[in-house]
Amino acid sequence: MCIMSANFYLAVSSHWHRGPDYHPSHIVIVMEDALTKIRPHTRSPIAHQKTPADLLQALESTFKDKGTDRTPTAYFAALITTLDETIRTKETSLGDGDVLPAELYLLGLVSPFVPHAVMQTHLNTLLSLTAPLFPSLNAHAPSLRSQMSLYNAIFCSLDRSQLDVPNVRQSFATVLQLCVDPRPKVRKRAVDLISDVLSNPPSPLSRHPYAQRVAEWLHTSLQQASTGVLSKSKLDGKSSDSADVAIHLLALLRPVLPNLPLEAIPPIISVLLALPRLGNPYLSQSSYAILSDLLSTSLDSGTQSSAEQIPAVLTAILASRPLKSDVTVTPSWIRVLGRTMLMYRSADAEGCTVNLLGAWKAVWAYVESTQTQIRKAAAESLGSLAQCITLPMAQAAVNEPDDGKSDLRTIITQTSQALDSLAYAQAIPELLTVVSSLTTSLAMRIEPRKPNTAAEILLLPLVEKVADLRVQKNFEHKEAADTVISTAMRVVGPAVLLNVLPLNLEPQDRQAGSEPRAFLLPMISQPHPSPLSHFLSYFVPLSERMYNLQKKAEEGGRQAEAKVWSVLVSQVWTGFAGYCHASPDVKSALTPGFSQILSQILYNQPDLRLLVLRGLKVLVESNLVIVSEDHVNEPSKYSALTGPITPEEAAENIAFLKSQVESWFAVLFNVFSSVASDTRGVVGDVISVWANIAEPREVSKAYGKVAELFKQNLQKLVGASDVQQSAAATTMIQDLLILLLPFLDTSDITSLFHGCLTEEVLACRDNGVQKRGYKLLGKSVASGKLQVDVLDTLRQLDSFMVGLSPAAKRDRFVLLSLLVPGIPASSMHVITSLIPEAVLGTKEPSERTRSAAFDLVVAMGKRMSEGGVVKRQMLDEMDGGATEAQASINEYITMVAAGLAGASPHMISASVTAISRLVYEFKGIIDSDVQTNIFTTLLVFLSSANREIVKSTLGYIKLAIHTLPVDLLRPYLTELVPALLAWSHDHKNHFKAKVHHIFERMIRRFGWDDVYAAAGKEEAAKVLVNIKKRKERAKRKKARTQDEDEEEEAPSGKVVTGDAFEDVLYGSESEYEDTDDESQVDRPTVAKTKNQHGVRLRADGDEPMDLLKGVASRVANAPGNRRRKPGTDAKHFNVDSDSGKIVITAEESDSDIEVSARKAADIAAGGAYKETITSVDGFTRDAKGRVKFNKDTKKRRRENADEDGDVEMADDTVENSSKRNKRRSEVKLGHEFKAKKAGGDVKKGKLEPYAYLPLRQAAKKKGRDRIGVSGKR
Repeated sequence: MCIMSANFYLAVSSHWHRGPDYHPSHIVIVMEDALTKIRPHTRSPIAHQKTPADLLQALESTFKDKGTDRTPTAYFAALITTLDETIRTKETSLGDGDVLPAELYLLGLVSPFVPHAVMQTHLNTLLSLTAPLFPSLNAHAPSLRSQMSLYNAIFCSLDRSQLDVPNVRQSFATVLQLCVDPRPKVRKRAVDLISDVLSNPPSPLSRHPYAQRVAEWLHTSLQQASTGVLSKSKLDGKSSDSADVAIHLLALLRPVLPNLPLEAIPPIISVLLALPRLGNPYLSQSSYAILSDLLSTSLDSGTQSSAEQIPAVLTAILASRPLKSDVTVTPSWIRVLGRTMLMYRSADAEGCTVNLLGAWKAVWAYVESTQTQIRKAAAESLGSLAQCITLPMAQAAVNEPDDGKSDLRTIITQTSQALDSLAYAQAIPELLTVVSSLTTSLAMRIEPRKPNTAAEILLLPLVEKVADLRVQKNFEHKEAADTVISTAMRVVGPAVLLNVLPLNLEPQDRQAGSEPRAFLLPMISQPHPSPLSHFLSYFVPLSERMYNLQKKAEEGGRQAEAKVWSVLVSQVWTGFAGYCHASPDVKSALTPGFSQILSQILYNQPDLRLLVLRGLKVLVESNLVIVSEDHVNEPSKYSALTGPITPEEAAENIAFLKSQVESWFAVLFNVFSSVASDTRGVVGDVISVWANIAEPREVSKAYGKVAELFKQNLQKLVGASDVQQSAAATTMIQDLLILLLPFLDTSDITSLFHGCLTEEVLACRDNGVQKRGYKLLGKSVASGKLQVDVLDTLRQLDSFMVGLSPAAKRDRFVLLSLLVPGIPASSMHVITSLIPEAVLGTKEPSERTRSAAFDLVVAMGKRMSEGGVVKRQMLDEMDGGATEAQASINEYITMVAAGLAGASPHMISASVTAISRLVYEFKGIIDSDVQTNIFTTLLVFLSSANREIVKSTLGYIKLAIHTLPVDLLRPYLTELVPALLAWSHDHKNHFKAKVHHIFERMIRRFGWDDVYAAAGKEEAAKVLVNIKKRKERAKRKKARTQDEDEEEEAPSGKVVTGDAFEDVLYGSESEYEDTDDESQVDRPTVAKTKNQHGVRLRADGDEPMDLLKGVASRVANAPGNRRRKPGTDAKHFNVDSDSGKIVITAEESDSDIEVSARKAADIAAGGAYKETITSVDGFTRDAKGRVKFNKDTKKRRRENADEDGDVEMADDTVENSSKRNKRRSEVKLGHEFKAKKAGGDVKKGKLEPYAYLPLRQAAKKKGRDRIGVSGKR
C-alpha cells in the first residue's frame, strides 16, 4: 500500500520550487503542525482515527528508508500513488476503518500546502482518480468533506485554460449542488469551497471565470425557491421545503456576493425582495440582511448601480411592508429601506429627494411600535434618510414660512408634534435620536459667505423644546436630550444657542424665576463654529463675576456655595478649548489684553491652568490640521460643516501665531519651571506644539538661553553640598532641552551632544541628571541630524561606567542600541566590550531596562550578522597571536556564550537568558551545529544546584521546544526528560508548574510515546502519566463547559503580553492549573432577562393632566410601584393584647433564634460563666488581671459543635443524630441574624433585643412546637 511509483514521485518532486508564491520553510512548518495532531492516534481505539495515523506512519517510514525529505510534495505524491493502488485493487469501501477514507482525509489535509505547479501538471491524474468517487461518496459525509478539501486546493491552483476542462467544470457543478445539501457540515464545506475559489481568481484576472456561472445558478435557484418550483436535484426527503432551500442558498450568497459580477446583482436583488412572500420569518430576515449588506458594500466601495435600477428596488421594498408587530422581519426591512435611500442619493441626489418624504413616512409609521428593536431600527433608518437631505431642499424650506408644506418642513413639523403626542410617549429616546440626526444633516450654510446654517433657521425651536423638557423634574430621558443639545451646540455654536437658551446661573437670573442650565457648560468644550471673540466678550466677564461671588461666599463662611461657584468657573474655562478650535478671528481676538489674562491664569490659578493650556494647544493644532494635505485633498469633507475654516484662513492664523511664539515661549518656560515635576507633561506638550510652528531662529534663540542656564546650573551642582536640592533646577532645564531638541538645527544639536557627553553630566551624583543626559544623547543620535564618531563616543561612554546610576541604565542601553549600527566593519571587536553590560542588563529589576537591554543584545546581533572583521588581537583577554574572525551571528553567539563560564551565578543566568533571546530572534540563520552545541551546553545547567541558573535554563528549554526543529531535539530526549523530571516535584520558584508546562509542549511536538519512553524509571514516568491525565481531564471539562453553554464566550486563560519573546518564554497554554480545583462544583448561571415594561402615566397629586401637550414629561418607562401596603403581611398573625406585639405561633416558626432562646434560658444560672471559659470566643484572666483569649483548637470547636447540636433530645440516639444533621443543613428563618455563640440577653424568658424579621418570610415557615420570634410559646 505504501510503495510509491518512482516515476510519478520524481515528476512531482521536480516541481518543488516552481510555485510563484510558495515559501517552503513556512509551509512545511504549518503542515507539520497539522500532521503532529494525527500521529499520536496510532493507538486510538477509534477506527477512523487510527487508520489515518497508521497510514501516515507507514508513509513516513518509507520516506525514512529512501532518505526523502518530508515535504508537502512528497506526502502528496505518496498519497496519490497509494490512492491509485487502492482504486485499482477495488478496495473502495467507505467504512470507519477502511483505507480510502483515510487516504482522502490525508490528501485533503496536505493538498493546500502543495505547490500550484504540481497540481497543474498532474491535473488529469487527479481528476481520473477522484472525480468518479463523487457518486459513491455522497452517502458518506466525512469522506465527501475530505474530497471537497482536496478539490478546494485543486480549483485554487489552476490557471485560466485549465478551468475550461470538462471534468473540472463538471466537478465544480457537483460541488455547487452540494451547497443546498441538507447536511450542515457538507453544506458548509461546499460553501467554503465556492467562496475560496471565487476569491482567488487566476492571474491576471480580477474576477474568477466561474463567478458568472455561480451568479446565474444562484439567480435561477432563488427564483425557483421563491415560486415554489424546485428541481429534483434540490429536493429530497429531508428538505423538501422551498424556504429551507432558499435559506441554504442565502448562506452561499452572503460570502460570494462581493465576488459576483456587477451586472448580475440587480436580478438577484429582485429575487431577494420576493423571498419574504414565502412567509418564513428567518428567510425574510436573512434576505433583508443580505440586501442591506449588498447596498452598504456598494455604497462604501463607490460602485453605483444605474439610476434606473435603484427606483425599481425602492418601489419593491416599499411594496413589501411588514407588520409593526413582526420583530423578526421588520427591523431588517427598515434598515434596508434606509440604506437603499443612501445608495439612491449617491447615484441620483435629485431623484432621491423626490422619494424622500414617502420613504420617511413609511419608516415613521414604525416609530410608535411597542417593540424596542423596531423603534431603534426606525430611528437608525430615519437617521440615514436625514443624510439624504440636500442643500436645495434646505433652501426651499428656509424660504417658506414656518407653516410651509415643503418636504423638509413637513418632516420637522411631524417630529416636533410627536414629542407632545401620547402615541409616541414610549418612543421619546428614538425621537430625540432623530432630532440629533436632523441637526447634523442640516449643518450646511444656506449661503456660502454667511455663517447662518439651515439647522439654526429650521431647528432652533425644536431644540428649544427639547431643552425645556430637559429641565423638567419628571423628564426621564435627560441623556438623550443632552445629546440633542450637544449636537446643536456643535453645529450652530454657543454664540447662537445661548441666545435661545440662556444659562441663568447668576443670582439675578434665579430671582426672575428662570431655570438654570448649567448642563450647557460641559457641551461648550467640543469644537464648534463660534468665534473666539464670543468667549472673550461673554464668558470671560461671566467667569469674573462668578469668581467674585465665590470670594464673597468664602468670606461669609458659605463653603458649599463657594465650591459651587468654583466648579462653575472651571466649567466655563473648560469651553476655552472649544472656542480655540479653528477659530476664524484669532488675529482680532488674541489681543495683548486677552493674552495677559491667559498668562495671569497660568501663573496664579492652578485649577484653571490645565484648561488654558489645553486651549493653547488646540489653537495651534486645529489650524495645522486644516492646512495639511489630507484637508486640502478632501475639501468636500469640510465644506458642508460650519466649524473648520478654509485652508487660506488657517494659514493666516498660523502666520499670526508665529509672531506670538517668542512671548508665549517666555510664559510657558516660566510656567514649566514653576510647576511640580509630575505636572510638567501638559506644559511640555504645549511647548512642543508651539515650537513646531516657530521659525528656526526663534527656536535657536530659545535654545541658546536654555543652554546657557544649563551650563550655569551644572557648574553650581558640581560644588554643591546638597545635591538633590541643587539638581532640581538642572533636571528642569534638561527637560526643556529634551522638548526643544526635535526642532533644533544641526549646529545646535551638535553643541548639545558634546555638552552632555561630559563627566559632569554622565557621572553626576544626581540620578536625574544622569538619566536625562543619556536621554538627550540618545535623542540627538536618533534625530539623524548629527554626525557621530561612534568609536570615540563608545570609548568615552565606557569611561563613565564607574559612576553609572541604576536609573540611567535604560537610557544608556537605548543610546548604545542607536550607536551599534554605526560601528565600522573593521572594528567589530568593539562589540565584545559591550556584551557584558548588555547581558547583565537583562537581569535588571526594571522591566523597561530589561527590554532596552534585550534590544541592545539584538541590535549587536544584527550588526554582527551584516558582516565585518573581529580583530581578536585587539581584545584585552587575547594574546598577540590571536587571529581575525569574520563577523557573523554564529561568532556573536560564541562571544555571548563566554559568559557561561562566569564566576557568579548571576552572570551565568543572564548569559542563558541572552542566548535564549538570540536563539529566538535569529533562529532562521543560526547554523544547526551551533544550535546543537548551545542546547547540549545549556542542558548541563539543568543539573546545577543554583536555582537562578536553573530558572533561566528552564526558560531556554521551553523556548527551544517551541522554536527549534523537532529533528534537532529528538536525539536528546533521553537526556532532557530525566533532567526535567528531577525538578518536577520542586515547588519553589514555581519549578513544578514550569516543568509541567514544558512537558505538555514536548508531548504536543514529539508525541506521547517518545517522551514517555525517554522517562526511564517507573517513578519518574508516573509524573508524565499524571500530566497526561490532567490534560485529558481538562479537555473533557472544557468540552463539557462548551456543550452546556455554547453561546457564552468564556474569557481566554492565556494572557498575551504584546512581546512575542515574552509570550513564548513566560506564556503558557497549560491545562495544569485548570485541574487543581476540579472538586469545586460549577454553579449554574442563570441569564437575567430584562423585563419589558410599557410606558405609564405619572400622576402628580390633584394636578390636572393635559394629554395634548407636554406628554413627554408625564410618562415613565419604569414599572409602577409594586410595594406591598402596610398590613398586608401582618394580618396573617395574632397580636398580643397586653404588649401589642405580633405573636408567631410555634406552627409558624422554624427558626434557630428560638433554639438560642431556649438554650439561653437553660444556661442562665451559671451557664454563661462556663461558656466564657470553655468556648472558642471565651477568655480567662491571669494573676495580674490581663485578658488571655482561648485558643481556637479542634477539640474546642468539636465540643462547641456538639453543644450547639443538642437542642432537642430524643430517646433514640441514632435517630436523634440523623435529625440533628438534617436540621443543620437546612436554612432556618432568621439565620442571617444568628451570632456564632451568643444567645442574647435573657429577660423573663424572652429575648431582647428582638430580631426584626420580614413577616412575609415568617408567614411561609411551618415547624415544630418551639418558642416564637416574640418569645411567646
